[in-house]
Amino acid sequence: MFNVLRNEPTPASLANKQRYDSEDVWEALNKVFHKKCYICETSEPLDINVEHFVPHKGDEDLKFDWNNLYFSCARCNNIKLAKYDSLLDCCDPNTDVIQAIKHLPPSTPYAKHLQIEAKYDDDKTKITAEFLNKIFNSDHTPNKKVSSSSLRRKVFDQYNLLFEELNNYYAPKALQRDKEDAIERMKLLLKPTSPYSAFISWCIIEDEELGPMLQDFIGIVE
Repeated sequence: MFNVLRNEPTPASLANKQRYDSEDVWEALNKVFHKKCYICETSEPLDINVEHFVPHKGDEDLKFDWNNLYFSCARCNNIKLAKYDSLLDCCDPNTDVIQAIKHLPPSTPYAKHLQIEAKYDDDKTKITAEFLNKIFNSDHTPNKKVSSSSLRRKVFDQYNLLFEELNNYYAPKALQRDKEDAIERMKLLLKPTSPYSAFISWCIIEDEELGPMLQDFIGIVE
């Protein structure tokens, strides 16, 4: 989960309250969420839904409320359903979801588990961490086991890009320009437009040298 700035105006089609997933809504959500699922951060997933962050339960105002419409992949939306309707809001400017939930990538492409940990003790943070654990580590059905494994491999692939830059930066014979190039590439991986940026952020946060150096680029919104 990553921090999001909802900087698009309310799509015009929501005013008539006929459809909440019209083309202009899709286009606006694409921009707001950088074509990523707001939950797992998969970029351009094959099956994307316009999701109601708070279930509308027939409430017309809530159903067509622009601030209640989010982009999620079908898998995350299916796991969320109505059980997880009190999550941290990644669009709330007063909530830093990256700092609230520790994300650490798998250690190998086929690792059976990756780390999700609540860093605060409030109920919303704890239930959000529980939900994200199900997203990335669920194996309670054969389908969920396969899809979780596939998702963890995608996270690892992105982490591997960071690892390459870490090697470039910390190489014994690295020149200053090599270090500067590595830093610039790390900044790209930290951008909210990049997939799985929360995992990349936490790898940097836990690095004693790079954490302070790149702290202004962690959890940024665009």
